[in-house]
Amino acid sequence: MSEELFEHHKLIADPGQQPLRVDKFLMNLIAHISRNKLQIAAKSGYIRVDGKPVKSNFKVKAGHVVTVELPQPVYEFELLPEEMNLNIVYEDDDVLVINKPTDLVVHPGHGNYSGTLVNGVLHHLQNIPSVPGSPTPRPGLVHRLDKDTTGLMILGKTEYSLTNLSEQFFERLVERRYHALVWGDISEDGTIEGHVGRSRQNRTVQAVFPDGEEGKHAVTHYRVVERFGPVTLVECKLETGRTHQIRVHMQYIGHPLFGDPRYGGNVAVKGSPGGKYNSFLRNCFDILPRQALHAKTLGFTHPESGEFLSFDSDLPQDMEEIIEKWKTYLNGISR
Repeated sequence: MSEELFEHHKLIADPGQQPLRVDKFLMNLIAHISRNKLQIAAKSGYIRVDGKPVKSNFKVKAGHVVTVELPQPVYEFELLPEEMNLNIVYEDDDVLVINKPTDLVVHPGHGNYSGTLVNGVLHHLQNIPSVPGSPTPRPGLVHRLDKDTTGLMILGKTEYSLTNLSEQFFERLVERRYHALVWGDISEDGTIEGHVGRSRQNRTVQAVFPDGEEGKHAVTHYRVVERFGPVTLVECKLETGRTHQIRVHMQYIGHPLFGDPRYGGNVAVKGSPGGKYNSFLRNCFDILPRQALHAKTLGFTHPESGEFLSFDSDLPQDMEEIIEKWKTYLNGISR
């Protein structure tokens, strides 16, 4: 297999790293990797610790340098432009700001080789650059939103803009604020700090590791916008951009996002269970069968002009409708 068909990783175990199987160590730090794939790599001699091939059960300790070569799948699909009704908030020769709707996958991957935001962007633009070294085609993409999260996204239209914006994200110079409807009456504003990584029990979701033994450093600031009894509308400001960060951080402090099926928000977390209340919630979940999360504001420095640009977007219709339903429900109770 040629060198170009391998994905390379080099990881150094932190000073506080406790002995941990090398396959588990790598699964915690490499996204979208299975234990089976790592075990195959180990048998082939592609996992090395301090330069020496090791088996998958080798225990990694503090200071170990772990390298791994993973065979890349051969992508046999062609990324084609597709006509799409993009909600363009701002556009010039260098950048494109889009308000993403719900139920739209951002970039192609397993099971989603068409109908993605990238397909729509390719139709809208031509000769848009991709992230260097990306194993999947991601034209113009600097960051991403979950399929069912709505809101503002920025894309780079030139190679320089793409690189510059990527550096701004890496240096945490981009301002991102989300609005989320969460379970519980939050009494005051706060900050959540805790490493985020894939759950040990369920590899399809993330978990918080407060002692930092796994995952990556993550910080979320939140403030109360409005309270509706059993639920609260909060604004979240990200310092870091980990997978599912807001969703898993809010669950960690006991306030999962309303409607979130992955993190326990699609059941009655607060409130007095009963026929009327249960019926009200079922109706809400029918209207909003997703996490109530919207990327509301986005601010960045323009790659060419140096001007700081800031954009704001309205909440999507389903979130607005749910908020109005909560107001109506609470008014009915108070009478």
